[in-house]
Amino acid sequence: MAKDKVCLAYSGGLDTSCILAWLIEKGYDVVCFMADVGQEEDFKAAKQKALKIGAKEVFVEDLRREFVEELCFPAIQCNAVYENIYLLGTSLARPVIARAQISVAQKTKCTLVSHGCTGKGNDQVRFELAFYALQPSIKVIAPWRIPEFYNRFAGRNDLLDYAAKQSIPVTSTKSKPWSMDENLAHCSYEAGILEDPDTTPPTDMWKLTQDPESAPNTPEDFTLVFEKGIPVKLSYKEAGKAQTVTDPLNLFLTANTIARRHGVGRVDIVENRFIGLKSRGCYETPGLTMLRSAHLDLEGLVLDREVRALRDQFVTFNYSKILYNGLYFSPEREFLEESIKASQKNVNGQVRCRAYKGQMMVLGRSSETEKLYDATESSMDEITGFEPSETSGFIGVQAIRLKKYGAMKGEKGERL
Repeated sequence: MAKDKVCLAYSGGLDTSCILAWLIEKGYDVVCFMADVGQEEDFKAAKQKALKIGAKEVFVEDLRREFVEELCFPAIQCNAVYENIYLLGTSLARPVIARAQISVAQKTKCTLVSHGCTGKGNDQVRFELAFYALQPSIKVIAPWRIPEFYNRFAGRNDLLDYAAKQSIPVTSTKSKPWSMDENLAHCSYEAGILEDPDTTPPTDMWKLTQDPESAPNTPEDFTLVFEKGIPVKLSYKEAGKAQTVTDPLNLFLTANTIARRHGVGRVDIVENRFIGLKSRGCYETPGLTMLRSAHLDLEGLVLDREVRALRDQFVTFNYSKILYNGLYFSPEREFLEESIKASQKNVNGQVRCRAYKGQMMVLGRSSETEKLYDATESSMDEITGFEPSETSGFIGVQAIRLKKYGAMKGEKGERL
């Protein structure tokens, strides 16, 4: 009788290596799927490791361009952010990974898929909601929600002991037990000593970015050009020579390079997970931080006030929430993305920027096509077509309601 076939989302790390061995131990044939979303990973070594543990096949899919163009760029267009700080680096990668994993499962005739997400985190929700939308008939094995598994492996030390017994090489150690997840947009750190929200992250934890205190003493200037809210050109200098990059993937990689060497994009937060728990997370999001900041600044110059307000109140908040909660493959996401496109028709121009000691500063912005900003109208030194006397009527109309309110409070003897 043929064994049931499982497609495992494999990273080469501690959890999924142990899960691979455990699934084989339970009698499954396992096909491993690895997603290249820009993490610094030796995919050849990870593939060999999976095969050595016992995987039947290993597929490595390069999803970097899809990740940038279909997820990161729309996030920049709407300034996506969760709880005012988190730029959704992990959330953004999950849809492209899930879509590619289901494709591999279908190609290899797997009837089940599996992942290494913790039973207390967001990723289990993100992946599984995506799986069910992409292939409604799929079945999911989530080891960290199976009592037999989580009672046997109560923590990371148990996994490390199991890995040692199975001769599985891992990079996580008992002295550095935090969990990491890396992609082109960011690297996240959680668990272990980081679970105490008052513990300062060790300086050697941060993988992507230079410590701002030891970053170069010379600032680095660059210019970003946007069309319809999407970054289309990055101009900078390398070894004193002018450089320009326009390819979407290379542009994102270059933004990462600049931001990383200047320590841009570190955050340390406590966030509210979708399942109801609070969680402490440390994130490095270098290039995306700079691209989003430049885009946000340009909108101040070219975007209509009421369009921006509606987008900020409705689209940005809900699109970010959808990404964080794992509802990417949904009708509401499609609706919101059309709204994003509509809001960005006039977001065209360039932003001159500077990276220095952990910060990204805007030096100036301009647009050759959008004319909402009129320097002569805004000037304190010119009258032009704006009559200052007309403001008296504007203030008078706005004051009608407030006069009534003030009078009412006065009658009641209440202090404003």
